[in-house]
Formats: sequence, structure tokens, C-alpha cells
Amino acid sequence: MAVDNNTTLPHDEAIDRIWELADNIDFCMFTTWNGEQQASRPMSARVKREENAIYFLTSSDTGKVDELAKFPNVSLGFADNANHSYVVIAGKAAVSNDRAKIKELWSPFDKAFWETEDDPTIRLITVTPEDAELWDGPNGLIAGAKMLFAVATGATPDMGDNAKVSM
Repeated sequence: MAVDNNTTLPHDEAIDRIWELADNIDFCMFTTWNGEQQASRPMSARVKREENAIYFLTSSDTGKVDELAKFPNVSLGFADNANHSYVVIAGKAAVSNDRAKIKELWSPFDKAFWETEDDPTIRLITVTPEDAELWDGPNGLIAGAKMLFAVATGATPDMGDNAKVSM
């Protein structure tokens, strides 16, 4: 378990909150590397803590499938701006054609991209989390009040919890 000096939460509490936020936020910026530069795109995450996995559906003909075959390290950035809560998860991704898992994860939202879960071009991306960082701040009104107090008193504001953990 690697924890840095900025951690304000106990490890288990941070892990719980990271999984909770990732599941509640749903969409994340899924970042890959092609050997020369990073590419990020919004994707809907299917978070399954009990499987220690975050799943994504994608098409077999996208560039990220080739990128992941060569460079499986990815970063997932989740943001809940309204509540000032943010999570970044780093892990390893694998692409498969697991038809049973694709059917299990299928939702009506996926019809925007494929007609049915039986579409042969659908692929499953499985991300196994390795490390994560959490920033969990107070809502906007409280954050503003804390910043005003800090300006008036010269104190450093308490802007919420931060934790960096190995998963």
C-alpha cells in the first residue's frame, strides 16, 4: 500500500470512496497512450468493485483497441464538478470479445452505438485498477466560505479530503 503525504483519509475509507465516486459519476475521461502522445475520450464506465474491475464497451475498429494492445496502461478521470469530487484511477486495460460479459453489461444506452448486444463489432475493455487518487471537496457554497475565511485570516483553507492509494 503506497500512500503519499497528502493523504487525509485512512486507506480503507479512501478505497471505499474511490469506488463509490467512480460508480456514481459513471462517465470518465479514458486516457490511452499511442507511443507518442496521450488521447482522452469520454466513456461510460461499468464499475464492478466486487470484481476489482471497471468495464467499457467499445467498437473493434477504434484506434484505442490497437493502442491498448501495445500500451495497456490507462488513466480514468472521473469528475463530479457540482460536488467538487474527483477521482483518477490508473490501471491496466485488456480488450476481449467476452460475449457473455458484453451481454451482462449491455444497457439501453448502448443502442446509441450498436443495434443489439449481439453486434459482432462490440469489444469489452477491462481495466484492473492499480493506483488511484481522490479529491473530495466541500460543495461550492462551503468552499467559497472557506476560501473567504482563509483570505481574511491568512490561514490555509481546508478544501476537503485527498488520498493517493494503491488499489
